[in-house]
Amino acid sequence: MVESPFDAEIRVGEVLSAEAFPETNKPEMVKLRIDLGGETVQSAAQLGYNHDPAELPGRQVLCATGLGTVRIAGFESEALTVGVPDDDGRPVLVTPDREVPLGGRQY
Repeated sequence: MVESPFDAEIRVGEVLSAEAFPETNKPEMVKLRIDLGGETVQSAAQLGYNHDPAELPGRQVLCATGLGTVRIAGFESEALTVGVPDDDGRPVLVTPDREVPLGGRQY
């Protein structure tokens, strides 16, 4: 088995806040604060094409954690919010199909 320098895992979180991210050159970028069950992380995601930031708080999402931090226009993105492309290649959130405990790890 190959050992990884990262403790990467996919966890369930709830969006606490979401706002436009005009500091980037991509109008679809959104800043997110996500509760992973007692741990709060920040994430920058290209969700603006398919998701209104005002409708994201309270929504459960999947996040890849343990990948390190990336600084985007002065914002530290600590988790990767998981999405898949729609027919136009624009991200759509991957979410549990029912409410589950926050912080839960993917099997």
